[in-house]
Amino acid sequence: MGRIVFGMMLSLDGYIAGPNGITDLPEPEPELHWYFNSLVKRTAVSLYGRRMYETMKVWQDLDSQPDVSEVLADFARAWRAVPKVVVSTTLTEVGPNARLVRDDVEAAVRKLKADTQGEIAVSGAVLAGSLSKLGLIDEYQLFFRPVVVGGGTPFFELGTQLNLKPLGWEELPQGTRLLRYGRED
Repeated sequence: MGRIVFGMMLSLDGYIAGPNGITDLPEPEPELHWYFNSLVKRTAVSLYGRRMYETMKVWQDLDSQPDVSEVLADFARAWRAVPKVVVSTTLTEVGPNARLVRDDVEAAVRKLKADTQGEIAVSGAVLAGSLSKLGLIDEYQLFFRPVVVGGGTPFFELGTQLNLKPLGWEELPQGTRLLRYGRED
C-alpha cells in the first residue's frame, strides 16, 4: 500500500504562494534543487490538482531547451519519468505518462493508494485540502523558506483541523528547514 505525502515549500508565515503567486518564494539554488530532484526520483506516483499540474508541465521538455543547467535538466527527466494522476473536472486530456480523474476522487485515490507500492506525492493546495479532510494524507512535509510573504495561498486550507505527530526535521540549504508530520491515528 502506498503512502500519500503532501510536501511543499512555504514561507515562515505559512504560505505556499504569496499574493503575487508562487514567484513570491525564493527559487531553490542548485544544492537545494538537487535535494528536490532526489525526492522526485523516489516518488512512485505524483498526484496533481489541475492548477499545479498545469504549472509543472513546463518540465515536460525543459531538458531539451538550450542553456538549461544540469540540475534543471535532471529534474525534468525525473519529473517526466514519474507516472502522474491529475484530478480535474475541467481538463479533457493530460500529457504523456499521466491519466485524468474527473469524478469520485475519493474512490480513485483510495484505489491508487491500495495499488501503489511507495510514495504518492500530492501537489496542489486545493487537492491536498480535500484529501486531508478525507484522512488520506499520511505525511505532511513543510519546507519552510526564510521569507515572510504576508498572505496568499496557505499550506493548510483554512478551516482544516488535524492532530499531527512530529516525524522529524532536517536543515537544508538556503536556510530551508523541513518539518515532517504524520497523522495521529
